[in-house]
Amino acid sequence: MIQLAVANVAFAGSTPSVFAGTLADMTYVELDKAIYSGAVALWAIGAIEEHGPHLPLATDVYIPSVQLLQIQKRLADRKIASVIVPPYYWGVNRVTGAFPGSIDIRPEVMTELMKDVFRSLTAAGFKQVYCITGHYDAAHSRAIIEAVRASNNGMDTRVHYVVPKPLADRVGLKSGDPGFLIANVSAGKPPAHPDLHAGEAETSMLLSAAPDVVRKELIESLEPTDLTPKDVETWRRGYEDAKRVTPLGYLGDPASADAKSGALRLEQQAVAFAEAIAASVSERR
Repeated sequence: MIQLAVANVAFAGSTPSVFAGTLADMTYVELDKAIYSGAVALWAIGAIEEHGPHLPLATDVYIPSVQLLQIQKRLADRKIASVIVPPYYWGVNRVTGAFPGSIDIRPEVMTELMKDVFRSLTAAGFKQVYCITGHYDAAHSRAIIEAVRASNNGMDTRVHYVVPKPLADRVGLKSGDPGFLIANVSAGKPPAHPDLHAGEAETSMLLSAAPDVVRKELIESLEPTDLTPKDVETWRRGYEDAKRVTPLGYLGDPASADAKSGALRLEQQAVAFAEAIAASVSERR
């Protein structure tokens, strides 16, 4: 069994400044003016979840929050105004639920909370809402899907879930499904090892976007998990099965991470999401 020294790393950094400039920082007068001008709402749907010994529990909140800032800028370049809704923290954690810190919300509770937020955004006057997620647990996405479908039934506001194609394929979404935008994110070079959780990809993105929260002194000691497809299938069953397959809570090769590749991945995803949102906004104008 792999062992890891984790002494003196209770907290290695500070909260990244990716939350400034959300709806929460505005007055109602400022928000009303933005809505009246035609701004769309952008919402990051994350989760509090273990991400190995080297990444913070809020990884799946930080990454989409950073992406929304990039998306907002790209939309502004196309003359599309937007307002960022404060991120959603409380997700469904079926896979990593056996680890400390993975807060697992019942899907029906998450769906109802999201529906209430969508109703409030509708009451405020928003005509379009676009959600992305940083948490790829299939049960989490299905809760989002249910909230989007229910909210688009009888509301004036159109709610959209912008989904990378690999995740869309996993949860059965297809191009043209009402309320769902499939983003064709560049796949890039396939990893040598399955890289699904707190591996090279997520570690690289946080090294780029919020390096102070990464426990850099631990990364080099983390060996590749090098799992077989059968191992991954077992891991996806979640809870104790996942903990047995990945006892240190990561799946991939975090030691190969670097900030440059993380910046490129963040940009590629933001471009794909922004293009999908811009095309949707244009259709509604």
